[in-house]
Amino acid sequence: MDTHSHPHDPLDFGHHHHHHDEASGPPAGPARIVLRFAMATIVLVAAVLAASAIMVSAGTAVVVTQFGKPVRVLTEPGLAWKIPAPVEAAIPVDLRLRTTSSGVQDVGTKDGLRILVQAFVAWQVPDDAADIQQFVRAVRNDPDEAARQLRSFAGSALQVTASGFDLADLVNTDPRKVRLAEFEARLRSQLEAPLRRTYGMSVRLVGIERLSLPETTLAATVARMRSERETVAAERTAEGLRAAAQIRAEAGRDSRILVADAQTQAAQIEAASRKQAADIQAKAYSSDPQLYMMLRSLDTLSSMVGPNTRLVLRTDAAPFNVLVQGPPEEPKP
Repeated sequence: MDTHSHPHDPLDFGHHHHHHDEASGPPAGPARIVLRFAMATIVLVAAVLAASAIMVSAGTAVVVTQFGKPVRVLTEPGLAWKIPAPVEAAIPVDLRLRTTSSGVQDVGTKDGLRILVQAFVAWQVPDDAADIQQFVRAVRNDPDEAARQLRSFAGSALQVTASGFDLADLVNTDPRKVRLAEFEARLRSQLEAPLRRTYGMSVRLVGIERLSLPETTLAATVARMRSERETVAAERTAEGLRAAAQIRAEAGRDSRILVADAQTQAAQIEAASRKQAADIQAKAYSSDPQLYMMLRSLDTLSSMVGPNTRLVLRTDAAPFNVLVQGPPEEPKP
């Protein structure tokens, strides 16, 4: 039996099947190399694009450095590009507003007293390329380090500013004498220029958040306030005495003027009454001289003789003669 011509020979069947698979499958070598190269190229390009893209968000700036040296600053929000590392690197800088407290500082006033004062400073890195680069160089883009430096500046500025004010300018019972707003303005002027020049930081607001007195200063302040109150009381008492004296003087003057006016009016009235009486007497005398003389004698007698008066006088002499003789007779026509 010929084993090679048998149609069901398993060895022969397997041999023909093997040759059939090799003839129908795709070539493995070149196609796979091209595919892998294409995929590697895509991944490389994506990686290069990812390393080159810079996303600038709102409230943030990006400093692009070339081998560690700043070459440009991006402040406009959006997508920007750079050369991939290690040639160029991107440093994000926060431009948002921040606040820093000076801490409690023991400072001296112009009049030699001590106060405890604490201030706050609102600051930010301005949207300016030069300031942003200065901030990155000065504090290595570390906001905490910037806050530490600012606290040191604020402590020195508080010492200088407080030396230009008396304690009464900061603590006073009279609100009109308190100059706290001026104190804050001077403190801000002490901070603005050096912080901008040295650190690229812009001061937006300065305020006093705490002001208190040590025990010794408190005792001196209470004594000063007591003295001020006593001075004010003495001034007001003196003003009251001056006002009272002025009122009395004006009242005396007015009373003298009123008395003088009354005396003048009385004199005028008396003169007018005397004139009127003289006119009446003249009319009476001209109408009946004998009757007039008798009435005048009686008036004189009534004014001279009182209830207890005793007089021994001649009855034939005027004015008593009328008591005996009666009124004179009228001459007969």
